[in-house]
Amino acid sequence: MNALRNYLDKIKPNFEEGGKYHAFRSVFDGFETFLFVPNTTSKTGTHIHDAIDSKRIMSFVVIALMPALLFGMYNVGYQHFHATGTEGGFWEMFFYGFLAVLPKIIVSYVVGLGIEFIVAQWKKEEIQEGFLVSGMLIPMIVPVDCPLWMLAIAVAFSVVFAKEVFGGTGMNIFNPALVTRAFLFFAYPASMSGDRVWVSGDSIFGLGTSVDGLTAATPLGIAKTVECPPFSWDMVTGLIPGSIGETSVIAIAIGAVILLWSGVASWKTMLSVFVGGALMGMIFNAWGPDTGIARMPWYEHLCLGGFCFGAVFMATDPVTSSRTENGKFVYGFLIGAMAIIIRVLNPGYPEGMMMAILLMNIFAPLIDYVIVERNISRRAKRAMSNN
Repeated sequence: MNALRNYLDKIKPNFEEGGKYHAFRSVFDGFETFLFVPNTTSKTGTHIHDAIDSKRIMSFVVIALMPALLFGMYNVGYQHFHATGTEGGFWEMFFYGFLAVLPKIIVSYVVGLGIEFIVAQWKKEEIQEGFLVSGMLIPMIVPVDCPLWMLAIAVAFSVVFAKEVFGGTGMNIFNPALVTRAFLFFAYPASMSGDRVWVSGDSIFGLGTSVDGLTAATPLGIAKTVECPPFSWDMVTGLIPGSIGETSVIAIAIGAVILLWSGVASWKTMLSVFVGGALMGMIFNAWGPDTGIARMPWYEHLCLGGFCFGAVFMATDPVTSSRTENGKFVYGFLIGAMAIIIRVLNPGYPEGMMMAILLMNIFAPLIDYVIVERNISRRAKRAMSNN
């Protein structure tokens, strides 16, 4: 590491004002601060100093995403081999999924970071680190059959209109990864829903078999159109059709432990999402319409679709979620409840987590405002009573 540090110090003057490559100063600064914690401090004002900066926080989230991503790669291969009737071992399935998912990750980062580099150069600011997480989240919440050109357009739309127009990382109102998925869903619904998008039908570098028109409905899709499928442990392990990184409850739980252990995510928000979802599932079981998805047991609701993934990685986004401690309980509970309401009552949309989180992103500031005003009022009354 000392050799790398010395090399960066040697070439750094070339990127500073007046240097040969000063136009790329923000690019160099982005790579330098990603590799090493900056040793510079503020000269004015009062600040709280911490050993972990925002780039390190983003790195923890990326690490927490790894179990779900790696399992998602395996599941992509498993679903393909299973649907085509082709025999294959663990590594064949994993490498098939790896080769299918890797282009989506590359497109996500190239388009997203490319726009961030351009904006940083234009504004003469350092490159913001928020897309380190968004760039990994986006490929994990789309179907494996989503075309790369669609993904590129959606990522560009999200970075520009859901992030940069608000001022960049830390200023955005909506979760950029979910805006990407929402753009894809409403602009290209045929490529984001139905039973033809969850299984890859292509042969990749000799792995698998090319088959046109593979169909595989998700359990939520089945419950929406036919009847509630019986509970199986595949719903927990994740060996079911679905978005790339959202199927395995076990892998997502490992990520949740990492986020909670590192202190990056709030347990209050995370727990409240599950409580709200479970309670609303019970209410529909008792008094809801006589349909398959309304009769789905509450624990199946929590296991299926993007519920767990959204609760762990999306609802806990510190930028777009509620920031007051009591507000986190309210924010999370409403997300969980709203997700189940949308699932059950919206006839054309079997999943509800995306819309629920985006909706509550709007109301997060209002929740915090009400909590703060309530605390101010309580303290004012207490002060008056003491006098």
